[in-house]
Amino acid sequence: MHEPWKFCIEERVRWGDVDAARIIFYGAYIRFFEFAETELFRAIGLPYSRLFDQLDIWLPRVHLECDFYRAAQLDDLLEVATYVGHFGHKSMRINFEVRRKGEANLIAEAHFVLVAVKRETMKSVPIPEELKRRLLPYTHPAARAQSHAVSD
Repeated sequence: MHEPWKFCIEERVRWGDVDAARIIFYGAYIRFFEFAETELFRAIGLPYSRLFDQLDIWLPRVHLECDFYRAAQLDDLLEVATYVGHFGHKSMRINFEVRRKGEANLIAEAHFVLVAVKRETMKSVPIPEELKRRLLPYTHPAARAQSHAVSD
């Protein structure tokens, strides 16, 4: 059972994700992270098809870090949990945890740093309050407390 502030999806390791040994290729994890992030934004009512137009921003990734602990294999059903690990003024950190369905041991964990930029100028701007508010249920409790302290 995962913490309620983590948004989870399930995705199976497919043939295109693995090498000749049927072990997941490290680059395939980014696809799993992208699925989880996309579904997180859909779950908060801001799918990317609406988010960028409604808030007039882009959210380019400026940093990605990943640690691998175990090998996922062809046909494994993975649970990918994602949540906001930190809100900065103009950036936010999205964390990911990957496990085989029903197992406690981590296969991999990662984080992306996304920066809010104005669409026309690509200049960084503060993270919109609307986005922070909607992501709050999927924000680590420590980051949630910090976010409230900053906005108060």
